[in-house]
Order: sequence, then C-alpha cells, then structure tokens
Amino acid sequence: MNGYRRARDEEGSAARVLALSDGVFAIAMTLLALDITLPTGLDPAGFEHALGEVVPNLWAYALSFVVIAAFWRGHHQVFQYVREVDGTVVKLGLLNLGLIALMPFPTTLLAEYGDQPQSVAVYSGAAAAIGAAQLSLTVVLWKRPWLSSMAIPDQVARNDVLDLASMVLVFAAAVPLAFVSPAGAELWWAVLVPVKVVLGRRGKRLRAAV
Repeated sequence: MNGYRRARDEEGSAARVLALSDGVFAIAMTLLALDITLPTGLDPAGFEHALGEVVPNLWAYALSFVVIAAFWRGHHQVFQYVREVDGTVVKLGLLNLGLIALMPFPTTLLAEYGDQPQSVAVYSGAAAAIGAAQLSLTVVLWKRPWLSSMAIPDQVARNDVLDLASMVLVFAAAVPLAFVSPAGAELWWAVLVPVKVVLGRRGKRLRAAV
C-alpha cells in the first residue's frame, strides 16, 4: 500500500515533469542539427558551392537553438518553487512540450525556404504558440500557490509573464508582417534581444531578493 501511494505521489511531482521536459528540450535541440550536412565526394568547386548553401541551415539552427534555450530556461524558472502538479499543469506542460518537439519542422522551412513568406510566418507562429503555452502555464502556477513549496512572489511572476508576453507579441506580429516582407519580419525578431536582456536582468535581481 505504501509503495502504491509513493508511486501515485511521484506521478504528481514536479521533478517528473521537469525530467520529461529536459528530455524533450534536449531532443528538439539535437534534431535541429540534422539538416546541417554536405554531400560526399564533391570536387573543390562543388564543395565551395555546397558550403555556401549550408549557411542558411546554420543560421536557422543557431536561431532555433537560442529560441528553444530561452524557453527551456524560462520553463525551469517557472518550476523553481513548484513541488507538485495537477491535471491542468500536466496538460499545459504537455502542450508546451508538443510544440517544442515540432520546432525542427519550421526550422527546416526557414533554412530551405527562408525567402518565402509562408515559411517565416509558420516559424513565427510556432514560436508564438510555444510562448503562449508557456505563458498560460506560468499564470496557472502563479495562481495556484498550493502546488509550490512557497508562493511565487508577485514581482517575479509579473516579470516572467511580461517576458513571455513580449515573445508572444513579437512573434505573433511577425506572422502578418512576413507576408509583406519576409526579411523585415526576420529583422523584427531582433526587437526581442534588448527586451530579453532587460527583463532577464530584472528577473535575476528579483529572484536574488527572495
């Protein structure tokens, strides 16, 4: 009986959710690199040409790695104080992980057809969807303090919400912008760099003060 109860308790633990999440994030990051290949048996001229063609793949890989890493870091921050989870948290967490696992597909689209508005729009929409799922998860955990060893401080939670909301807004706005100018939409993503730096530093100070 005690073993059964222990197994049920472990199913609802945040540690199990984090373990699954780390595995999915790691696999998604690894799959990003699979498209970075060169044909074998090339002569010098063919090698130089193929090397030039792989540059978009490297750019898409680097971008998606940074995006996924940012979501992974935010995911761990959200679960910093969480001790156990309920059905709603599990469902939102699985939705988030499902979207993360799909990221290699829009990354390939961006690498192979980066000049097409549909590719940029799909990539932007995928990133916005991940941000929205993680934002929902953050709000749910914030409003359910009984799941945590200590209540998430309001200042920390608000900063996390603002951080994720900025990603959702920037990527969502890039979807229609992509149909006007794919290159302009990609440049628009750069708005997140100073925003993430400022909010990241603020969040670090707030967590240190807890």
